[in-house]
Amino acid sequence: MNLARHSISSTAPVLIFDARFDPDCRIFTTSTQAGFAVYRTWPLQLLRKREITGGTLSAVVPLQTSSLLFLVGGGRSPRYPPNKVILWDDALAQEVAELEFREKVRGLACRRGWLAVALRRRVVVFQLGGTVSRYGEWDTCDNARGLLAMATAAHSTVLAIPGRQLGHIQLVHLPPCPPPQPIGPSSPTPPSRPPPAPTKHPVSIIAAHTSALSTVSVPPSGRLLATTSTRGTLIRIWDTNTGKLVRELRRGADKAVIYGVAFRPDEREVCVWSDKGTVHVFALTAGTGASNRQSTFSPLAPFIPLPKYFDSEWSYAQYRIPSQSAHISLSAQPEKPPTADVVDEEKCVVGWIQVAPEDQDEPRSARPMGYQLVALTYTGRWYRLALPSSSASAVSPSSPSPSGGRPSTPSLRDPMSASPPSVRTISMARPRSSSGSSFGMRSDKGKEREREKEEKPGRECTLLEYRRFGRWDGWG
Repeated sequence: MNLARHSISSTAPVLIFDARFDPDCRIFTTSTQAGFAVYRTWPLQLLRKREITGGTLSAVVPLQTSSLLFLVGGGRSPRYPPNKVILWDDALAQEVAELEFREKVRGLACRRGWLAVALRRRVVVFQLGGTVSRYGEWDTCDNARGLLAMATAAHSTVLAIPGRQLGHIQLVHLPPCPPPQPIGPSSPTPPSRPPPAPTKHPVSIIAAHTSALSTVSVPPSGRLLATTSTRGTLIRIWDTNTGKLVRELRRGADKAVIYGVAFRPDEREVCVWSDKGTVHVFALTAGTGASNRQSTFSPLAPFIPLPKYFDSEWSYAQYRIPSQSAHISLSAQPEKPPTADVVDEEKCVVGWIQVAPEDQDEPRSARPMGYQLVALTYTGRWYRLALPSSSASAVSPSSPSPSGGRPSTPSLRDPMSASPPSVRTISMARPRSSSGSSFGMRSDKGKEREREKEEKPGRECTLLEYRRFGRWDGWG
């Protein structure tokens, strides 16, 4: 019997060329071979879609929750020239303007009334109003990744771009971001006031790393800055006003490609994801109820000169995103033609959402809000994750999902929600051996105790909901 000839499902794999959240993680956009779509982050819902013929898009950037989108052509058959940025009004379903450059567009960042375009060695900023006008231009080092980050909260001013030297960050202060226009009846609370002006001129250059930068991130307020390098081992958090290093966090000891860093809206935690397929969560302040892991040798640092590695802070919570190839399939995957677009199944993007627990009797408006994570993969998979209870006590892991089903915790029997078991999980399943064992057994016990210190209980994030997007919702 040849099972390779019988296909269980004829559904072709989804290829996501680009997926990104808006600054508040209320919506996210995706671009595929069929066009682009806008989804509500949670509960997951397809809001609108546009089927585009004649080519593909490499980036679809939403201007927060407005109807304006910025499109960039890309892929093997780009819909628009890669040196153009198309301003698309989705309410009118048409192009309203375009920006043309002499070279390929590398990256985009936007906020209300402003757009920043990253090119290979410069960043150009435009002011959006009745017309599109060029505001300024800044030189950078070689920026093939198109790195840049812009603060989007009301009255924020920070635009972070690579400096002229390798590993440096240049901070540009734009005019304050205007507050959003109120919708509906006026609120009884007065509008927020702009923060006081700094007593001295803010720092403009930060020597973040000695190697090339891989990611640059800022929270909506722009008070902090997160940077990573191509080594992929450290995440450094900076104060944008003073330029001082606030925290240094360690993702791991081996080299990795870090895809992104996202701040929690209250700036108390930060999450990091890389090509290893693991999402790491770090605490930035002591008020979250969680503490980052440290080496067992760190208490000896004041007395013994130890390498800086032993004083590192490691993530207190993790989640391993299951790879698509790990799912059991009885059908032979068709070979991809040489001209087909290939998407890295490990690539993902992660954002923070605010939720209220569902198992309380109080009205939803009076319930304490908690934070959860939403991870999107470039193969069309959507994960909603709960943090360990120590840092997200307001979130109930046993609350029903929006789809009506009851979410389940990660289990080895469920291929949809299963994550690779940790060392502690494996060790707990083994029967306890009798005392008076040999030297080798005592050595194993010592290693086991060391592993238990490294693998603290409750470090794994809980999978609350798993969905698919891109094709399973009827698009395409």
